[in-house]
Amino acid sequence: MNIILLSGGSGKRLWPLSNDVRSKQFIKLFKNGDEYESMVQRVYRQITTVDSEAKVTIATSKSQASAIKNQLGERTAICVEPCRRDTFPAIALAAVYLHDKLGVAEDEAVVVCPVDPYVDNTYYEAVKTLQELAGQGDANLTLMGIEPTYPSEKYGYIIPENGENVSRVREFKEKPDVETAKKYLAQNALWNAGIFAFKLGYLLDKAHSMIDFVDYNDMFNKYETLTKISFDYAVVEKEQSIQVLRYSGDWKDVGTWNMMAEVMADKTKGKVILDETCENTNVVNELNIPILCMGCKDMIVAASGDGILISDKERSGYMKPYVEKIETEAMYAEKSWGDYTVIDVQPGSMTIKVSMRAGEHMTYHMHNHREEVWTVVSGNGKVTVDGNVQLVNAGDVIKIPAGRKHTVEAITAIDMIEVQLGDEISVTDKVKCSIE
Repeated sequence: MNIILLSGGSGKRLWPLSNDVRSKQFIKLFKNGDEYESMVQRVYRQITTVDSEAKVTIATSKSQASAIKNQLGERTAICVEPCRRDTFPAIALAAVYLHDKLGVAEDEAVVVCPVDPYVDNTYYEAVKTLQELAGQGDANLTLMGIEPTYPSEKYGYIIPENGENVSRVREFKEKPDVETAKKYLAQNALWNAGIFAFKLGYLLDKAHSMIDFVDYNDMFNKYETLTKISFDYAVVEKEQSIQVLRYSGDWKDVGTWNMMAEVMADKTKGKVILDETCENTNVVNELNIPILCMGCKDMIVAASGDGILISDKERSGYMKPYVEKIETEAMYAEKSWGDYTVIDVQPGSMTIKVSMRAGEHMTYHMHNHREEVWTVVSGNGKVTVDGNVQLVNAGDVIKIPAGRKHTVEAITAIDMIEVQLGDEISVTDKVKCSIE
């Protein structure tokens, strides 16, 4: 299979665990054996269980690329959007990336899926069937529709011509009210979950007809100027030759804490105590202090360095506009080399715990407006400052003045405390440098 996974999201709906750099698909609340895994790790594992030869490309924003590399390593290709322009530009860029960078032929079928459904392996077996149908060329687009379990107001609907397993599509409907949804269900309607397949050449032709570009590099450089438009509006709803595959297996759209609570591996995670009177309550604690809940019923409690949520489960689905009023920098992020956690922020300083995996290294870079002081807590590594290399071990302190090029390489796993000092401390104050 050739699969494009769309990995987006602004990190608002599972706050405070999610943020702009750690969307819901990177939070480790599921389990594979005894180990916790994230949604993106679970999805990749399921795809490769169904098809060990699957070629997976993740289309994502710059802010999420490091987390993907952290969790999946080099097992997937990553097509990075320079900025967010909605799903049609993202899929078009990924399609051109497959053709120009990965050498996928125009007559090969490609499937596009969201990265965040909670499903069993039958879903990806259906995805494999979807690609096979697209490869047969009976329709320009082949969708996979979800068999509704109730008349939902949350999803758009696909109205097929009949109730067969594979049917031509008659029309599409926007999110309805409940009574209208009941009428759609009487017409064999399916939820539109944004899963579709096509021959790569078809999508390349669509991209060229709507975007003036020569190749992948040209589209990448012009990306910021592209019109924001969804794939549904740009392609699906204008296509006449379209069919749909009916999927009736388990499927959950884990978009809110209420839904996440239904599928997360454990009722609690972290330092949590629930007394015997708590009912239907889930707690996730990423802080190094205990949380005690007593008499809590139908509640979500989540705590991280970004904040604390205490909510009725049903009400948690309405949190986004309130979270948008909270303006804080992300206090935790996964990087390709490890992760960091912000410990303290004061005027003129920021203190961070940096954890690096053995064999990894940061990019060679410099800061114009801040100096840094690194204290090695455990492990050993190699620090380079302006081309000068020194070995470091637990207890060593390295001072890096503003304007000095520097990097660190972890020989073993290494933990450091980094203190940033300056009047202007910002994530944007970073200049990548070439190795001398």
